[in-house]
Amino acid sequence: MGNVVRWYGISTDIENLKQIEEKLRGDERELRQITDVIPQTIVVLDPSGAPLYANQATLDFTGLSAEDVFAPHFRERMFHSEDLVKSQKERRAALERGLPFEAEMRALRKDGQYRWFLIRYNPFRNEQGQVIRWYATGTDIDDRVKAEDRTRNENLALREQIDRDSMFEDLIGSSESLRKVLRQVAKVAPADSTVLILGETGTGKELVARAIHKRSRRAEQAFIGVNCAAIPASLIASEPFGHEKGAFTGATQRRLGRFESANGGTIFLDKVGDLPPETQIALLRVLQEREIERVGGSQPIPVDVRVLAATHRDLNTLVAEGKFREDLLYRLNVVPIEMPPLRERVSDIPLLLEYFIHRFGKRTGKRFTTIDKQSLKLFEGYTWPGNVRELQNVIERAVILCEGETFSTGETWLKREPPAKSTRPGPLSSVLVKQEKEMIEGALAESKGRISGAAGAATKLGLPSRTLDSKIKRLKINKYRFKTSPRD
Repeated sequence: MGNVVRWYGISTDIENLKQIEEKLRGDERELRQITDVIPQTIVVLDPSGAPLYANQATLDFTGLSAEDVFAPHFRERMFHSEDLVKSQKERRAALERGLPFEAEMRALRKDGQYRWFLIRYNPFRNEQGQVIRWYATGTDIDDRVKAEDRTRNENLALREQIDRDSMFEDLIGSSESLRKVLRQVAKVAPADSTVLILGETGTGKELVARAIHKRSRRAEQAFIGVNCAAIPASLIASEPFGHEKGAFTGATQRRLGRFESANGGTIFLDKVGDLPPETQIALLRVLQEREIERVGGSQPIPVDVRVLAATHRDLNTLVAEGKFREDLLYRLNVVPIEMPPLRERVSDIPLLLEYFIHRFGKRTGKRFTTIDKQSLKLFEGYTWPGNVRELQNVIERAVILCEGETFSTGETWLKREPPAKSTRPGPLSSVLVKQEKEMIEGALAESKGRISGAAGAATKLGLPSRTLDSKIKRLKINKYRFKTSPRD
Protein backbone atom coordinates (compact mmCIF):
# COMPACT_ATOMS: atom_id res chain seq x y z
CA MET A 1 0.00 0.00 0.00
CA GLY A 2 1.16 3.46 -0.81
CA ASN A 3 3.80 2.31 -3.30
CA VAL A 4 4.37 4.53 -6.31
CA VAL A 5 3.52 2.53 -9.38
CA ARG A 6 3.71 5.27 -12.01
CA TRP A 7 5.10 8.75 -12.58
CA TYR A 8 3.37 11.16 -14.87
CA GLY A 9 5.41 13.91 -16.41
CA ILE A 10 3.80 17.02 -17.81
CA SER A 11 5.84 19.20 -20.13
CA THR A 12 5.04 22.88 -20.64
CA ASP A 13 6.48 24.94 -23.43
CA ILE A 14 8.08 28.00 -21.73
CA GLU A 15 10.17 29.01 -24.66
CA ASN A 16 8.04 32.09 -25.23
CA LEU A 17 8.35 33.11 -21.56
CA LYS A 18 12.13 32.69 -21.70
CA GLN A 19 12.24 34.75 -24.84
CA ILE A 20 10.15 37.48 -23.25
CA GLU A 21 12.38 37.57 -20.12
CA GLU A 22 15.50 37.66 -22.26
CA LYS A 23 14.00 40.44 -24.36
CA LEU A 24 13.21 42.44 -21.21
CA ARG A 25 16.76 41.97 -19.97
CA GLY A 26 18.03 43.03 -23.35
CA ASP A 27 15.75 46.05 -23.36
CA GLU A 28 16.98 46.99 -19.87
CA ARG A 29 20.62 46.64 -20.94
CA GLU A 30 19.91 48.76 -23.99
CA LEU A 31 18.10 51.35 -21.85
CA ARG A 32 21.04 51.53 -19.46
CA GLN A 33 23.43 51.94 -22.37
CA ILE A 34 21.30 54.81 -23.65
CA THR A 35 21.02 56.52 -20.25
CA ASP A 36 24.77 56.17 -19.68
CA VAL A 37 25.49 58.43 -22.65
CA ILE A 38 22.98 61.08 -21.54
CA PRO A 39 24.81 63.96 -19.79
CA GLN A 40 21.93 64.48 -17.35
CA THR A 41 22.00 62.61 -14.06
CA ILE A 42 19.38 59.83 -14.05
CA VAL A 43 18.38 57.54 -11.19
CA VAL A 44 15.82 54.75 -11.63
CA LEU A 45 13.65 54.07 -8.58
CA ASP A 46 11.21 51.34 -7.61
CA PRO A 47 7.55 52.27 -6.86
CA SER A 48 8.43 53.10 -3.24
CA GLY A 49 11.23 55.45 -4.30
CA ALA A 50 14.16 53.16 -3.47
CA PRO A 51 17.05 53.51 -5.98
CA LEU A 52 17.65 50.66 -8.41
CA TYR A 53 20.10 52.13 -10.89
CA ALA A 54 22.08 55.32 -11.50
CA ASN A 55 23.47 56.26 -14.91
CA GLN A 56 27.12 57.03 -15.58
CA ALA A 57 26.65 60.80 -15.35
CA THR A 58 25.37 60.38 -11.79
CA LEU A 59 28.28 58.13 -10.82
CA ASP A 60 30.81 60.49 -12.41
CA PHE A 61 29.36 63.51 -10.57
CA THR A 62 29.10 61.88 -7.14
CA GLY A 63 32.16 59.63 -7.34
CA LEU A 64 30.02 56.72 -6.13
CA SER A 65 30.00 53.20 -7.61
CA ALA A 66 27.12 51.25 -9.13
CA GLU A 67 27.11 49.05 -5.99
CA ASP A 68 26.68 52.14 -3.78
CA VAL A 69 23.30 52.72 -5.38
CA PHE A 70 21.89 49.63 -3.61
CA ALA A 71 23.66 50.36 -0.33
CA PRO A 72 21.74 51.91 2.58
CA HIS A 73 21.64 55.71 2.81
CA PHE A 74 22.43 56.26 -0.87
CA ARG A 75 20.29 59.42 -0.98
CA GLU A 76 21.88 60.69 2.25
CA ARG A 77 25.29 60.38 0.61
CA MET A 78 24.11 62.19 -2.51
CA PHE A 79 22.01 65.12 -1.23
CA HIS A 80 22.35 67.83 1.40
CA SER A 81 20.84 66.70 4.71
CA GLU A 82 18.77 69.89 5.11
CA ASP A 83 17.16 69.42 1.68
CA LEU A 84 16.37 65.78 2.41
CA VAL A 85 14.62 66.66 5.65
CA LYS A 86 12.61 69.51 4.10
CA SER A 87 11.50 67.49 1.05
CA GLN A 88 10.82 64.22 2.86
CA LYS A 89 7.07 64.66 3.43
CA GLU A 90 6.42 66.20 0.00
CA ARG A 91 8.35 63.43 -1.74
CA ARG A 92 6.50 60.65 0.11
CA ALA A 93 3.12 62.19 -0.70
CA ALA A 94 4.06 62.71 -4.36
CA LEU A 95 5.21 59.09 -4.73
CA GLU A 96 1.89 57.90 -3.32
CA ARG A 97 -0.06 60.08 -5.78
CA GLY A 98 1.90 58.66 -8.68
CA LEU A 99 2.04 61.97 -10.53
CA PRO A 100 5.13 63.78 -11.86
CA PHE A 101 6.77 66.19 -9.42
CA GLU A 102 10.04 68.07 -8.96
CA ALA A 103 12.29 69.43 -6.23
CA GLU A 104 15.34 71.70 -5.98
CA MET A 105 18.13 70.06 -3.99
CA ARG A 106 21.84 70.38 -3.39
CA ALA A 107 23.82 67.37 -4.67
CA LEU A 108 27.28 66.57 -3.33
CA ARG A 109 29.96 66.55 -6.00
CA LYS A 110 32.92 64.19 -5.63
CA ASP A 111 35.19 67.15 -4.80
CA GLY A 112 33.10 67.87 -1.70
CA GLN A 113 31.21 70.86 -3.12
CA TYR A 114 27.42 71.10 -3.26
CA ARG A 115 25.62 72.25 -6.41
CA TRP A 116 21.93 73.00 -6.85
CA PHE A 117 19.97 70.55 -9.03
CA LEU A 118 16.39 70.53 -10.27
CA ILE A 119 15.24 66.91 -9.80
CA ARG A 120 12.22 65.90 -11.93
CA TYR A 121 10.42 62.67 -11.03
CA ASN A 122 8.40 60.93 -13.76
CA PRO A 123 6.47 57.66 -13.25
CA PHE A 124 6.60 54.69 -15.66
CA ARG A 125 3.44 52.54 -15.70
CA ASN A 126 2.60 49.03 -16.95
CA GLU A 127 -0.37 48.15 -19.14
CA GLN A 128 -2.62 48.06 -16.06
CA GLY A 129 -1.66 51.63 -15.18
CA GLN A 130 0.40 50.64 -12.15
CA VAL A 131 3.63 52.55 -11.40
CA ILE A 132 6.49 50.09 -11.77
CA ARG A 133 9.38 52.55 -12.00
CA TRP A 134 10.26 56.17 -11.29
CA TYR A 135 12.79 58.05 -13.40
CA ALA A 136 14.49 60.91 -11.54
CA THR A 137 16.42 63.23 -13.86
CA GLY A 138 18.65 65.97 -12.50
CA THR A 139 19.53 69.27 -14.17
CA ASP A 140 22.37 71.40 -12.79
CA ILE A 141 20.85 74.81 -11.94
CA ASP A 142 23.64 76.07 -9.68
CA ASP A 143 24.61 78.87 -12.07
CA ARG A 144 20.96 79.95 -12.31
CA VAL A 145 20.56 80.01 -8.52
CA LYS A 146 23.73 82.07 -8.14
CA ALA A 147 22.58 84.42 -10.91
CA GLU A 148 19.27 84.87 -9.08
CA ASP A 149 21.19 85.61 -5.88
CA ARG A 150 23.31 88.18 -7.71
CA THR A 151 20.18 89.76 -9.15
CA ARG A 152 18.66 90.00 -5.68
CA ASN A 153 21.88 91.58 -4.42
CA GLU A 154 21.89 94.07 -7.29
CA ASN A 155 18.22 94.92 -6.73
CA LEU A 156 18.88 95.44 -3.04
CA ALA A 157 21.87 97.63 -3.82
CA LEU A 158 19.74 99.59 -6.30
CA ARG A 159 17.09 100.18 -3.65
CA GLU A 160 19.84 101.36 -1.31
CA GLN A 161 21.06 103.72 -4.05
CA ILE A 162 17.56 105.11 -4.53
CA ASP A 163 17.28 105.65 -0.78
CA ARG A 164 20.60 107.46 -0.79
CA ASP A 165 19.42 109.82 -3.55
CA SER A 166 16.80 111.13 -1.15
CA MET A 167 19.61 112.39 1.10
CA PHE A 168 22.23 114.97 0.36
CA GLU A 169 25.14 113.36 -1.44
CA ASP A 170 28.16 114.47 0.55
CA LEU A 171 29.39 116.03 3.77
CA ILE A 172 28.99 119.81 3.43
CA GLY A 173 31.11 122.20 5.46
CA SER A 174 34.56 123.63 6.11
CA SER A 175 34.65 123.82 9.92
CA GLU A 176 37.68 122.38 11.68
CA SER A 177 35.54 119.78 13.46
CA LEU A 178 34.24 118.48 10.13
CA ARG A 179 37.69 118.61 8.50
CA LYS A 180 38.97 116.44 11.36
CA VAL A 181 36.31 113.85 10.51
CA LEU A 182 37.22 113.96 6.82
CA ARG A 183 40.90 113.44 7.64
CA GLN A 184 39.97 110.37 9.66
CA VAL A 185 37.83 109.08 6.79
CA ALA A 186 40.73 109.49 4.36
CA LYS A 187 43.02 107.52 6.65
CA VAL A 188 40.69 104.65 7.51
CA ALA A 189 38.97 104.16 4.14
CA PRO A 190 41.81 102.25 2.36
CA ALA A 191 42.11 99.84 5.29
CA ASP A 192 39.58 97.10 5.87
CA SER A 193 39.16 97.79 9.57
CA THR A 194 35.82 97.92 11.36
CA VAL A 195 34.76 101.50 12.10
CA LEU A 196 32.38 102.70 14.83
CA ILE A 197 30.78 106.07 13.98
CA LEU A 198 29.50 107.99 16.99
CA GLY A 199 27.28 111.03 17.13
CA GLU A 200 23.89 112.47 17.92
CA THR A 201 20.84 111.68 15.82
CA GLY A 202 20.81 113.60 12.55
CA THR A 203 24.54 114.41 12.39
CA GLY A 204 25.17 112.42 9.19
CA LYS A 205 26.69 109.18 10.45
CA GLU A 206 25.47 107.28 7.37
CA LEU A 207 27.12 109.86 5.12
CA VAL A 208 30.43 109.17 6.86
CA ALA A 209 29.92 105.44 6.31
CA ARG A 210 29.21 105.99 2.60
CA ALA A 211 32.24 108.24 2.30
CA ILE A 212 34.43 105.48 3.78
CA HIS A 213 32.93 102.92 1.38
CA LYS A 214 33.36 105.16 -1.70
CA ARG A 215 37.04 105.67 -0.89
CA SER A 216 37.74 101.98 -0.16
CA ARG A 217 38.79 99.11 -2.41
CA ARG A 218 35.20 97.86 -2.13
CA ALA A 219 33.73 100.97 -3.75
CA GLU A 220 32.48 99.06 -6.81
CA GLN A 221 30.66 96.51 -4.66
CA ALA A 222 27.42 96.84 -2.69
CA PHE A 223 26.87 99.17 0.24
CA ILE A 224 24.07 97.66 2.31
CA GLY A 225 22.52 99.56 5.20
CA VAL A 226 20.68 97.98 8.14
CA ASN A 227 18.69 100.06 10.62
CA CYS A 228 19.01 97.82 13.66
CA ALA A 229 16.29 99.71 15.55
CA ALA A 230 13.71 99.38 12.77
CA ILE A 231 13.81 95.59 12.27
CA PRO A 232 10.67 93.87 13.63
CA ALA A 233 11.33 91.52 16.54
CA SER A 234 10.13 88.57 14.43
CA LEU A 235 12.80 89.28 11.78
CA ILE A 236 15.69 90.43 13.99
CA ALA A 237 17.74 87.33 13.11
CA SER A 238 16.61 86.57 9.55
CA GLU A 239 16.96 90.16 8.26
CA PRO A 240 20.76 90.40 8.69
CA PHE A 241 21.59 86.69 8.32
CA GLY A 242 18.84 85.31 6.03
CA HIS A 243 16.77 82.16 6.41
CA GLU A 244 16.18 78.82 4.77
CA LYS A 245 12.86 77.79 3.27
CA GLY A 246 10.56 76.52 6.01
CA ALA A 247 12.71 77.94 8.82
CA PHE A 248 9.62 79.50 10.37
CA THR A 249 5.98 80.22 9.52
CA GLY A 250 5.88 82.37 6.41
CA ALA A 251 9.36 81.40 5.20
CA THR A 252 8.12 80.07 1.86
CA GLN A 253 11.49 80.34 0.15
CA ARG A 254 15.17 80.70 0.93
CA ARG A 255 16.13 84.34 1.51
CA LEU A 256 19.53 85.95 1.60
CA GLY A 257 20.29 88.18 4.56
CA ARG A 258 21.94 91.59 4.42
CA PHE A 259 25.39 90.16 5.14
CA GLU A 260 25.25 87.83 2.11
CA SER A 261 23.86 90.66 -0.02
CA ALA A 262 26.84 92.79 1.00
CA ASN A 263 29.37 90.03 0.28
CA GLY A 264 32.46 91.62 -1.24
CA GLY A 265 31.26 95.07 -0.21
CA THR A 266 30.34 96.99 2.93
CA ILE A 267 27.54 96.60 5.46
CA PHE A 268 26.47 99.57 7.58
CA LEU A 269 24.83 98.72 10.90
CA ASP A 270 23.02 101.86 12.01
CA LYS A 271 21.78 102.13 15.61
CA VAL A 272 23.85 99.07 16.51
CA GLY A 273 23.27 99.80 20.21
CA ASP A 274 19.66 98.67 19.77
CA LEU A 275 20.52 95.08 18.82
CA PRO A 276 19.07 92.44 21.19
CA PRO A 277 21.56 90.15 23.02
CA GLU A 278 21.00 87.07 20.81
CA THR A 279 21.74 89.04 17.65
CA GLN A 280 24.81 90.58 19.30
CA ILE A 281 26.22 87.07 19.69
CA ALA A 282 25.63 86.30 16.00
CA LEU A 283 27.25 89.61 14.99
CA LEU A 284 30.26 88.84 17.18
CA ARG A 285 30.66 85.55 15.34
CA VAL A 286 30.65 87.35 11.99
CA LEU A 287 33.36 89.73 13.16
CA GLN A 288 35.47 86.92 14.61
CA GLU A 289 34.96 84.05 12.17
CA ARG A 290 33.87 85.96 9.03
CA GLU A 291 30.99 83.56 8.50
CA ILE A 292 27.23 83.55 9.06
CA GLU A 293 24.53 80.93 9.52
CA ARG A 294 21.06 81.38 8.07
CA VAL A 295 18.04 80.90 10.34
CA GLY A 296 16.98 77.28 9.92
CA GLY A 297 20.35 76.35 8.43
CA SER A 298 23.19 74.32 9.89
CA GLN A 299 26.03 75.10 7.49
CA PRO A 300 28.30 78.11 8.10
CA ILE A 301 28.54 80.44 5.10
CA PRO A 302 31.76 82.46 4.66
CA VAL A 303 31.30 86.17 3.94
CA ASP A 304 33.79 88.84 2.92
CA VAL A 305 32.23 92.02 4.29
CA ARG A 306 33.59 95.21 5.78
CA VAL A 307 31.53 96.23 8.81
CA LEU A 308 30.79 99.86 9.60
CA ALA A 309 28.58 100.55 12.62
CA ALA A 310 26.98 103.67 14.06
CA THR A 311 25.18 104.63 17.24
CA HIS A 312 23.89 107.69 19.06
CA ARG A 313 23.99 105.81 22.36
CA ASP A 314 26.82 105.51 24.92
CA LEU A 315 27.88 101.89 24.43
CA ASN A 316 30.11 101.97 27.52
CA THR A 317 27.05 102.77 29.61
CA LEU A 318 25.09 99.98 27.92
CA VAL A 319 27.96 97.58 28.70
CA ALA A 320 27.91 98.68 32.35
CA GLU A 321 24.13 98.09 32.44
CA GLY A 322 24.53 94.63 30.90
CA LYS A 323 22.63 95.60 27.74
CA PHE A 324 25.56 95.39 25.32
CA ARG A 325 28.34 92.81 25.10
CA GLU A 326 31.73 94.13 26.10
CA ASP A 327 33.55 91.79 23.69
CA LEU A 328 31.35 93.01 20.82
CA LEU A 329 32.15 96.63 21.72
CA TYR A 330 35.87 95.88 21.45
CA ARG A 331 35.32 94.26 18.04
CA LEU A 332 33.30 97.21 16.74
CA ASN A 333 35.36 100.00 18.26
CA VAL A 334 38.53 99.32 16.27
CA VAL A 335 38.54 102.81 14.74
CA PRO A 336 36.09 105.26 16.34
CA ILE A 337 34.98 108.37 14.43
CA GLU A 338 32.83 110.98 16.15
CA MET A 339 30.51 113.25 14.21
CA PRO A 340 30.21 116.72 15.78
CA PRO A 341 26.70 118.13 16.40
CA LEU A 342 25.60 121.05 14.25
CA ARG A 343 25.83 123.48 17.21
CA GLU A 344 29.61 122.85 17.13
CA ARG A 345 29.68 123.56 13.37
CA VAL A 346 28.02 127.00 13.28
CA SER A 347 30.40 128.17 10.55
CA ASP A 348 29.02 125.40 8.29
CA ILE A 349 25.41 126.60 8.50
CA PRO A 350 25.64 129.16 5.64
CA LEU A 351 27.11 126.48 3.32
CA LEU A 352 24.44 123.96 4.30
CA LEU A 353 21.78 126.61 3.89
CA GLU A 354 22.86 127.43 0.34
CA TYR A 355 23.13 123.75 -0.55
CA PHE A 356 19.65 122.80 0.64
CA ILE A 357 18.02 125.94 -0.79
CA HIS A 358 19.46 125.10 -4.21
CA ARG A 359 18.48 121.44 -3.92
CA PHE A 360 14.88 121.95 -2.84
CA GLY A 361 14.45 124.99 -5.05
CA LYS A 362 15.42 122.92 -8.08
CA ARG A 363 12.97 120.23 -7.05
CA THR A 364 10.06 122.72 -6.71
CA GLY A 365 11.00 124.86 -9.70
CA LYS A 366 11.90 127.89 -7.55
CA ARG A 367 14.99 130.09 -7.69
CA PHE A 368 16.23 132.16 -4.75
CA THR A 369 18.76 134.94 -5.30
CA THR A 370 19.19 136.13 -1.68
CA ILE A 371 18.88 134.86 1.88
CA ASP A 372 17.17 137.02 4.45
CA LYS A 373 19.85 138.19 6.95
CA GLN A 374 17.53 137.89 9.95
CA SER A 375 16.72 134.31 8.98
CA LEU A 376 20.43 133.52 8.71
CA LYS A 377 21.01 134.91 12.23
CA LEU A 378 18.15 132.76 13.51
CA PHE A 379 19.72 129.69 11.95
CA GLU A 380 23.17 130.45 13.37
CA GLY A 381 21.81 131.18 16.86
CA TYR A 382 19.67 128.07 17.11
CA THR A 383 21.00 124.94 18.88
CA TRP A 384 19.55 122.46 16.34
CA PRO A 385 18.72 119.49 18.61
CA GLY A 386 17.86 117.50 15.48
CA ASN A 387 21.15 118.56 13.85
CA VAL A 388 21.51 118.56 10.05
CA ARG A 389 18.37 116.49 9.57
CA GLU A 390 16.28 119.13 11.37
CA LEU A 391 17.99 121.90 9.37
CA GLN A 392 17.16 120.07 6.14
CA ASN A 393 13.48 119.71 7.07
CA VAL A 394 13.11 123.38 8.07
CA ILE A 395 14.70 124.55 4.81
CA GLU A 396 12.51 122.25 2.70
CA ARG A 397 9.37 123.61 4.35
CA ALA A 398 10.55 127.20 3.89
CA VAL A 399 11.34 126.67 0.21
CA ILE A 400 7.83 125.34 -0.38
CA LEU A 401 6.13 128.24 1.43
CA CYS A 402 8.39 131.14 0.39
CA GLU A 403 7.22 133.48 -2.37
CA GLY A 404 9.56 135.63 -4.43
CA GLU A 405 13.33 135.26 -4.79
CA THR A 406 14.33 135.90 -1.14
CA PHE A 407 14.61 132.91 1.17
CA SER A 408 13.26 133.58 4.66
CA THR A 409 11.79 131.80 7.61
CA GLY A 410 10.12 132.74 10.90
CA GLU A 411 11.38 132.33 14.44
CA THR A 412 8.30 130.30 15.34
CA TRP A 413 9.52 127.53 13.04
CA LEU A 414 12.42 126.78 15.36
CA LYS A 415 11.76 124.97 18.61
CA ARG A 416 12.92 127.03 21.56
CA GLU A 417 12.37 124.53 24.34
CA PRO A 418 15.59 123.21 25.92
CA PRO A 419 17.02 120.34 23.85
CA ALA A 420 16.94 116.87 25.29
CA LYS A 421 20.09 115.73 27.04
CA SER A 422 22.56 114.47 24.48
CA THR A 423 23.05 110.74 24.27
CA ARG A 424 26.08 111.21 22.05
CA PRO A 425 29.03 109.13 23.20
CA GLY A 426 32.12 111.10 24.04
CA PRO A 427 32.68 114.21 26.17
CA LEU A 428 29.76 115.13 28.45
CA SER A 429 29.02 118.61 29.73
CA SER A 430 31.66 120.09 32.04
CA VAL A 431 29.41 119.63 35.09
CA LEU A 432 28.77 115.95 34.42
CA VAL A 433 32.44 115.35 33.65
CA LYS A 434 33.41 116.92 36.96
CA GLN A 435 30.87 114.85 38.88
CA GLU A 436 31.96 111.62 37.16
CA LYS A 437 35.62 112.39 37.86
CA GLU A 438 34.93 113.10 41.55
CA MET A 439 32.99 109.84 41.94
CA ILE A 440 35.81 107.80 40.38
CA GLU A 441 38.51 109.54 42.42
CA GLY A 442 36.47 108.93 45.61
CA ALA A 443 36.19 105.22 44.82
CA LEU A 444 39.91 105.02 44.03
CA ALA A 445 40.73 106.69 47.35
CA GLU A 446 38.56 104.17 49.26
CA SER A 447 40.15 101.24 47.43
CA LYS A 448 43.67 102.71 47.77
CA GLY A 449 44.07 102.82 44.02
CA ARG A 450 42.95 99.25 43.40
CA ILE A 451 40.63 98.89 40.37
CA SER A 452 39.68 95.20 40.18
CA GLY A 453 38.77 92.67 42.85
CA ALA A 454 36.08 92.60 45.53
CA ALA A 455 37.48 95.69 47.23
CA GLY A 456 38.35 97.48 44.01
CA ALA A 457 36.95 100.76 42.76
CA ALA A 458 35.12 99.05 39.87
CA THR A 459 33.08 96.96 42.34
CA LYS A 460 32.27 100.01 44.43
CA LEU A 461 31.03 101.86 41.34
CA GLY A 462 29.21 98.83 39.88
CA LEU A 463 31.27 98.92 36.67
CA PRO A 464 33.32 96.30 34.81
CA SER A 465 37.00 96.88 35.57
CA ARG A 466 37.81 97.44 31.88
CA THR A 467 35.10 100.07 31.57
CA LEU A 468 36.38 101.89 34.66
CA ASP A 469 39.93 101.72 33.35
CA SER A 470 38.87 103.32 30.04
CA LYS A 471 37.03 106.08 31.93
CA ILE A 472 40.13 106.74 34.05
CA LYS A 473 42.19 107.16 30.88
CA ARG A 474 39.55 109.35 29.21
CA LEU A 475 39.27 111.62 32.26
CA LYS A 476 43.09 111.66 32.67
CA ILE A 477 42.93 110.52 36.30
CA ASN A 478 46.26 109.52 37.88
CA LYS A 479 45.23 106.34 39.66
CA TYR A 480 48.74 105.81 41.07
CA ARG A 481 48.48 108.76 43.46
CA PHE A 482 45.82 106.83 45.41
CA LYS A 483 48.02 103.79 45.95
CA THR A 484 49.65 103.13 49.33
CA SER A 485 52.12 100.64 47.91
CA PRO A 486 53.79 99.99 44.52
CA ARG A 487 51.41 97.13 43.82
CA ASP A 488 47.81 97.49 42.58
